[in-house]
Amino acid sequence: METKFWDRVVGAPSRRRLCTGAPDRRAKWSAWWAGRLGRSDRGMTTSEYAVGTIAACAFAAVLYKVVNSGPVLSALQSLVEDALDAKF
Repeated sequence: METKFWDRVVGAPSRRRLCTGAPDRRAKWSAWWAGRLGRSDRGMTTSEYAVGTIAACAFAAVLYKVVNSGPVLSALQSLVEDALDAKF
């Protein structure tokens, strides 16, 4: 009998619980684990970091512009003023 990844990790008694589904479900999970374990690259490459950094900076710039716009500033100012003028 072929030993699966989950047999080595959690032991054979729990295999009964994991394999109660259809046989195609077992094959799907087995293929998924084989794909996960067989990957040699882990994490992002330099180009992915560069694109992610540019996207984060663009999002921060848009958010800065929105928060510093007139309507948002007046709404925040009125919110703070209402909170400070609240009567308890």
